[in-house]
Amino acid sequence: MANRREALLDAGVRVLGGHGMRALTHRAVDAEAGLPAGATANYFPSRERLLEAIVEWVSERERANFDELARSTCPTTPAELARVVAAAVRGAAGAHRHLTLARYAILVEAGHNTAIRRRVAETGDTVGAWFAAWMRLIGSRDPDHLHLVGDYVTGLVLHQLAMPDPTFDPTDKITTLLESLVEPARSGAP
Repeated sequence: MANRREALLDAGVRVLGGHGMRALTHRAVDAEAGLPAGATANYFPSRERLLEAIVEWVSERERANFDELARSTCPTTPAELARVVAAAVRGAAGAHRHLTLARYAILVEAGHNTAIRRRVAETGDTVGAWFAAWMRLIGSRDPDHLHLVGDYVTGLVLHQLAMPDPTFDPTDKITTLLESLVEPARSGAP
């Protein structure tokens, strides 16, 4: 069982991911965690401190999810990478739904809060480095491909979160995108 601080952070993620930024209060986190009123405030005395801790927690959880995926695979073709990315997308929109929804709420908040923006950028840099290595392994030589694929995947996840489709499988679409990016480089075309 997680310690009390982690239980509160998990509850904060569920509140933020399930109800949005405005719902994130000490009282809501206490209730979600099933703890007495005031428990959250004992660890995070202000809403700002609570939000900063949740941002860090979301970053840690997402990095851990991605690191687990990265350690278990080494894709060398667009189709292999597409399968890995599709699995990550399905996980983000499925098993890790509240975590992903919390991240999107945090991304919106980052537009107004420079400290959060810096933290989000640091996590993005870590995941981006792994993904850039994968893109090179499949034959991409253009650093802009990383952002193009990342933005596409973000859109897929956001759409699936907003309009869930039980038959959702983006593998073919991601494969097509990746092949369109690396095939010209392999054939020597501009």
